[in-house]
Amino acid sequence: MRVLLVDDERLARAELRRLLAAHPVMEIVGEAVSAADAVTQIAALRPDLLLLDVQMPGGSGFDLLASLDNVPDVIFTTAFDRFALQAFEVNALDYLQKPIQPARMAAALARAAQRRQAAAAVAAAGAAAMPAAPTEPPAPHKIFIKDGERCWFVALHDIRLFESEGNYTRVYFDGQQPLMLRTLTQLEEKLDPQRFFRASRRHIVNLDCVRSVAPNDAGGLDLVLQGGPAVEVSRRRAAQFKLLSSL
Repeated sequence: MRVLLVDDERLARAELRRLLAAHPVMEIVGEAVSAADAVTQIAALRPDLLLLDVQMPGGSGFDLLASLDNVPDVIFTTAFDRFALQAFEVNALDYLQKPIQPARMAAALARAAQRRQAAAAVAAAGAAAMPAAPTEPPAPHKIFIKDGERCWFVALHDIRLFESEGNYTRVYFDGQQPLMLRTLTQLEEKLDPQRFFRASRRHIVNLDCVRSVAPNDAGGLDLVLQGGPAVEVSRRRAAQFKLLSSL
């Protein structure tokens, strides 16, 4: 696995290198000293795993994750135990409090390897069932959402609806409806158009979550999503929806 170390303290990064030396399957591809530095290196290096400090100058580890379009797996490393609950709420692989014990690091890395192997198996099974297509990363695509003090890692296939609210977008998944600081247009550019359909100026729907379709009086369509809400498709976009969904 390709690992990026993100910590503003040189000695902390050196200690992480020492701990990872006992795990040769973990390849350290770089180090970042701030959230901004990490954003650049993640885009260039495409690591599988972040060892991420929570508190850093210029932005926290949570701020970093909220700025990413596609989030690698994360193991938090910090000296402050008061961040532990928030870290686990975002479904991090683990939360390691400094000074980090070798056994705790080993357990966290094992979980990272297991998650990656499981994701690779799912991707391989999907590829075997589909016609030849461009190769995609084995890890599942997911986004990080930070709304106030609450945070989530969310797999894109679990999101049924994106709804525009100005410069923000409300995200519907698993009974949650947090806001994220991205416009609908910014999100649309990153989403798979074969799975996510721009139903209207305000809505992008996950086609896998559409449970029923009915024509409406305006010449468009009304979609009912699993778990709600209902979404109206304009007349102009209805033909495109029928083509995508083979109606």
